[in-house]
Amino acid sequence: MPKMIVSIDEVVIKEVQLTKDKTTLGRRPYNDIVIDNLAVSGEHAILQMTGADVVLEDLNSTNGTYVNGKAVKRQQLQSGDAIEIGKYKIKFVADNAAEDFDKTTIVKARPPVAPPSRSPAGTPSGFSSGSGDSSGLGAFHAAIKVLSGAASGREVPLTKVVTTIGKPGVAVAAITRRQQGFVVHHVEGAGNPTLNGAPIGTDPISLKNGDLIELAGTQMQFVQT
Repeated sequence: MPKMIVSIDEVVIKEVQLTKDKTTLGRRPYNDIVIDNLAVSGEHAILQMTGADVVLEDLNSTNGTYVNGKAVKRQQLQSGDAIEIGKYKIKFVADNAAEDFDKTTIVKARPPVAPPSRSPAGTPSGFSSGSGDSSGLGAFHAAIKVLSGAASGREVPLTKVVTTIGKPGVAVAAITRRQQGFVVHHVEGAGNPTLNGAPIGTDPISLKNGDLIELAGTQMQFVQT
């Protein structure tokens, strides 16, 4: 099925598959695709799917909606189209191209290596994996250990390129795996996360073993081996 890949500063923060006839996009938490940023209107745009066709319509947003750099009010999307809303970029991947796109990103993300070990079944609430397996990005392994809350004591292996943590609509941060290691940055929400007591902004910050992250009232520790 077609999907939208949301990124900021070339870092993927979420992927949303289009499963409904109408998918709404905006800042308010009731939207199907929520982007909590002041540049995004409460009800910014809508995606209407008819069969294999997807049409993007701007809902008279304050800052407008752009496709491939051009302001649009209503436009049928083609696979690979880049939608721009504020600083956010959303790539549209059509139904018949989604599988090939996934394979392409995986090939670019890693050289051939031995298959990664399986992650333990079950992931604590508030964690989600981003795009692509990144087991080939560096010879190291890392995880987030939850220190407080209902999931206290659980560990979430960071096996993907991007792992988001937090509560959508409240506060969300993203941990991205790179060749040199891991970085964290604030994605959305009014409650800014902290790293070792210092605020985490939208600019990526490098993580090191033992770092403490606090987000949406939950304390976590970055563990790298």
